[in-house]
Amino acid sequence: MTIRTFASTACTIFCYAYSSAVNKKNQSNLIRAHIKVRGIVQGVGFRPFIYNLAKLYDLMGWIYNSSEDVTIEVEGSRNAIASFKSDIITKAPPMSHIADLSIDFLKPAGYESFEIRDSIAEAGKYQLISPDSATCIDCIRELFDPEDRRYRYPFTNCTNCGPRFTIIDSMPYDRPRTTMKNFIMCPQCYAEYQNPADRRFHAQPNACPVCGPVVELVSRNGARIPCKDPVLQASTFLKEGAIVAIKGLGGFLLACDATNALAVTLLRQRKRRMWKPFAVMVNSIETAKEHCDISLKEEELLCSTAVPIVLMKWKTDSSIVEAVAPRQKYLGLMLPYSPIHHLIVSDSCIPLVMTSGNLSEEPIAKDNDEALLRLHDIADYFLIHNRDIYSRYDDSVAMVEGGESQILRRARGYAPYPIQLNFQCRQILACGAEIKNTFCLTRDNYAFISQHIGDMENIETLEHFQSTIDLYKNLFNVDPELIAYDLHPDYLSTRYARELEEAGAKTIGILHHHAHIASCMAENGINSPVIGVVLDGTGWGNDGNIWGGEYVVADYNSFTRSAHLEYLPLAGGDTATKRPYRITAGYLLSLLGDKALDKAISLSPQYYNRFNGESTESFHSALSPTECKIIKQQIQKKINTPQTSSMGRLFDAVSALIGVREVIDYEGQAAIELEMAAHALEEHSDIGSYPYAIVDSDGMQIIKLADLFSAIIEDIAGKQPRESIAMKFHRTVANMSVDICRHLSEQTGIKKVALSGGVFQNRLLLRQLTALLEKDGFHVITHRLVPCNDGCISLGQAVIANFSG
Repeated sequence: MTIRTFASTACTIFCYAYSSAVNKKNQSNLIRAHIKVRGIVQGVGFRPFIYNLAKLYDLMGWIYNSSEDVTIEVEGSRNAIASFKSDIITKAPPMSHIADLSIDFLKPAGYESFEIRDSIAEAGKYQLISPDSATCIDCIRELFDPEDRRYRYPFTNCTNCGPRFTIIDSMPYDRPRTTMKNFIMCPQCYAEYQNPADRRFHAQPNACPVCGPVVELVSRNGARIPCKDPVLQASTFLKEGAIVAIKGLGGFLLACDATNALAVTLLRQRKRRMWKPFAVMVNSIETAKEHCDISLKEEELLCSTAVPIVLMKWKTDSSIVEAVAPRQKYLGLMLPYSPIHHLIVSDSCIPLVMTSGNLSEEPIAKDNDEALLRLHDIADYFLIHNRDIYSRYDDSVAMVEGGESQILRRARGYAPYPIQLNFQCRQILACGAEIKNTFCLTRDNYAFISQHIGDMENIETLEHFQSTIDLYKNLFNVDPELIAYDLHPDYLSTRYARELEEAGAKTIGILHHHAHIASCMAENGINSPVIGVVLDGTGWGNDGNIWGGEYVVADYNSFTRSAHLEYLPLAGGDTATKRPYRITAGYLLSLLGDKALDKAISLSPQYYNRFNGESTESFHSALSPTECKIIKQQIQKKINTPQTSSMGRLFDAVSALIGVREVIDYEGQAAIELEMAAHALEEHSDIGSYPYAIVDSDGMQIIKLADLFSAIIEDIAGKQPRESIAMKFHRTVANMSVDICRHLSEQTGIKKVALSGGVFQNRLLLRQLTALLEKDGFHVITHRLVPCNDGCISLGQAVIANFSG
């Protein structure tokens, strides 16, 4: 052996020994972390996020989706894993939501790379699902870039945006379990899908013009309209005054030019929706500010990934015609939330009415053939596509009050994300109410409230209700052990529950107004008793009467009705709710007698004047002598005159009495227009209120209304402006509610007051009552995450059933 050979061999031995020593030292610093992440972590770019994060910190291991969570194993230094865990929480993708992260440390396994493994389906497990999300900035940029291969492609999306809930039929979230399963990705799309560095990595709806869904324009009889760009042609038709049905994320929307009074009126006539406000879509926040006064919170809500319709103060110089929202001071605006909407508002350059593709009170149409069948008498043209919608999905509606957003209709962008409860809940199905129905499924500490189902008044809505229950049970693996329902015997949701009971299911009936208060408590994490103020239109009471002006002491286990508006007759039952002048007549007869009714009728023609440039029937002309005679007989003989304590009906009665609205076209119209009249004098602090009396009847506080109506009639006789009367009435309702809350607080020591019920969609009353209660030292609890209207009932039913069923 030569000296050089010896030296070389010695060096090799030395280097090997040194390397082994270093590796042993490094190996001693390695740890393996087993991490489970729960929440919305599938279909939101979570796996590529973790993949790139692992690469950043030089960690080895793997990640996969399961039916319950995302499971991760990483191996590396303690410092690297600590930074990795921190970044998971603080830098997660925008559509994700981490509800829980657990970590266990194990001995190193010797991983040599980091890989994304195939998803694993696990029996009995469930995963949270992302709502559909508005198109992200990157996809919008591509959509309008002539050099991009997805230029003007109506279905562009990535892991940060696009359809989710509306295309899923089961979990875990992979393409074969979505309505995209029949579209085979082209090589370019597949390369994006497979590239962890690409934002479309494992984006399940990924597609392009070569391999993805296509859009086409057809006439109302289904004939294809030849054109190079169907979206551009549809925009041209809209500018010409046509009505176009557009297939969106969760169903069809009916669109027309919101600045064209003839087009809007035609849509109203065809849709049979003559007065109810329409929503409007505009192309940008800058355009939105041309039509509404927008606060920072409202702008934040408009621009959120949920992109709800936001009700905001309507500018008087807006070019959007009054026919879009007759007699309203608030306009519902939204921004485009899908590529097809971005294109159509950009091409048309006009604000567009965007209203649900249905006849009044039917479910939104979702399939092409269904839309052509149901909407061919409404729309002139149909912009359709071949990406199927698995679940119907209306637009959500929200407002901002007291600096906080409040959901009025919870659907696109919010459902099916659950309400997180601060207690464990059994597996329960709560069937909700009749109007503005939602249902709720619970398990663990989650309440999965459905998207807005609608008014349960026809077989189509019932079928939508049933099919969506089946979907939610499948997605979240819920097998209800208990069914909760409203005590009203005629609700379709109640009949559904009773049919399940006949089939052997365990059921429990829940008082409507108890459910209202329990839902408000649950979403706010309140477990102690509260004073509840529940003001709405209709709710079945346990004495067989119709409740709706209720003041209670309640928690999840108990409900004590402590005060209410006095019972008054609804002359004609349901007929009266559609003709508020009948409510007025019945109330006046019961409270003040024939002479007061005759006086109100005689004053009506003098008092009646034009309101917002639009004339309607007066109380005098609406109530004919023959009908007046019939109502008197009904009251005297108690024929079809159910008794009600409803605050909603009281608003209706006052609205009709002062000539604001005598006959309604949609639920709540008379009360809403009364609020709009009052808003004119909102800043006038010198306007007083009306008298009322509170009497004790065997421990129950009864609010007596004779003095209130008598004073209103005197104001009419004195030719006081209806705006003044409307404002005084609002302040009266706020005052009487504070008086009752003070009394109940003195009795119970409770200082928390929960406000619920559809009447609290009236932001003027909500504002006034909240201010008075807080001034009096009360902690006021209101709805934020679920509607204050009957859309919250299912949540309340579920939590009550959990504690008492």
